[in-house]
Amino acid sequence: MIWLALGAAILALLVAVGRGRLTARSVSRLAVAALATAAAGGALFEALRAQWIGSVILAGLAIYVGQAARPPAPRGAAPPQRHGMSPAEARAILGVDEAATVDDIKAAYTRLMKRVHPDAGGAPGLAAQLNAARATLLG
Repeated sequence: MIWLALGAAILALLVAVGRGRLTARSVSRLAVAALATAAAGGALFEALRAQWIGSVILAGLAIYVGQAARPPAPRGAAPPQRHGMSPAEARAILGVDEAATVDDIKAAYTRLMKRVHPDAGGAPGLAAQLNAARATLLG
């Protein structure tokens, strides 16, 4: 079973390399992740053999090396959070033009909300965008 999983991982790696999706950085991160996985497997094997000291050491190594495989957190200040949307964005979401009346905005909102409401099988995020667009245009 382990050989089947190893073969599938190698095949997936070769397919990704062939498609040009892997960079040198992503390959090195994959290698570090594979090393962490091997250390975790060794820790499990040692634990099954009741070799607790070796198991704890390998588990610690797996955690330490696994942290190195994670992408680094972005440095500096967080990007500014947007609160609300512009009227142009709201009109684009509702599909109305600048000369739209209040009745046109309400009709577009109702028509779209019937399609994307979560109770009708739609997505909550789309319904929230429609609500925000209506609130932006109607005040």
